[in-house]
Amino acid sequence: MYIDELKPRFRGLISLIAAAFIVAGCSSTGSQEPPPEPEPVDEAPQVQQPIEEVDSGPRDFGPGGIPLDENGNPLSRTFYFDYDKSVLRAADLAALEVHAQILRRNSDRSVVIEGHCDERGTREYNLALGERRADAVKTFLVSAGVSARQIESVSYGEEQPEDPGHNDSAWARNRRAVVSYR
Repeated sequence: MYIDELKPRFRGLISLIAAAFIVAGCSSTGSQEPPPEPEPVDEAPQVQQPIEEVDSGPRDFGPGGIPLDENGNPLSRTFYFDYDKSVLRAADLAALEVHAQILRRNSDRSVVIEGHCDERGTREYNLALGERRADAVKTFLVSAGVSARQIESVSYGEEQPEDPGHNDSAWARNRRAVVSYR
């Protein structure tokens, strides 16, 4: 029976403690002191690093003004032609489109398109064929939205061969148009 007698006392004691916590939590005297300010610590001054500007567009040119593709690799600037032809190859159209994008984004830049031929044919014929090859590249770029004022074309005919050989391999390398940026 002794335990039965202690139960009401424990209940009263627990009620008294709970009431004390409630009253202590609700009291506001308004005379509390503000917490002390932390003491200054001698530290090296913080230097804010400059924020790097993020370039939203692609980097168009590398060292030396070389045009770059979307991945930052040098872009092909030489386009080859079949014998006695001035028709662009389908494989070259994607690279030429990238050149067009670069020129549209950089209207202050211009290009010279050089038309070249192999040694076969007369000098006059090769100059005319080199001009048609340069004009084929120019026509593509203008149709892709590049200003004609940004493009100059010139024909060198057979005068500046890429390969000085006198065989099919050399001739194939000499039938070309080259895009040079200024």
